[in-house]
Amino acid sequence: MLRLKCPYCGQMVDETELTPGGEAHLKRATQNSSDDELLDYLFNRRNPKGVHFERWRHTFGCGKWFVVARCTVTHEVFGVYKAQTLKPPKSVVDAIANRRGHETQESQ
Repeated sequence: MLRLKCPYCGQMVDETELTPGGEAHLKRATQNSSDDELLDYLFNRRNPKGVHFERWRHTFGCGKWFVVARCTVTHEVFGVYKAQTLKPPKSVVDAIANRRGHETQESQ
């Protein structure tokens, strides 16, 4: 079972208290977006084998959204951070590099 620490309330919780929200750091479509851009935003997501940045909501706790950097193969968690952060913090990128020895999808 996946256990994550909420960066807002500090509680370590089981995944049963959380709701997954899909890929993090997406560029949202706007009113001026083309049909192809809207289609891409709505339906096309990365599904990497390896490190992935995902949104999660602490549904049965503080209710806040946050981002988790984890490996989709091993479920190893490299860090969590607040959803308002525009890109992964250096501490998370460094944790991935130190333990995995390769760049993340966000730093490419």
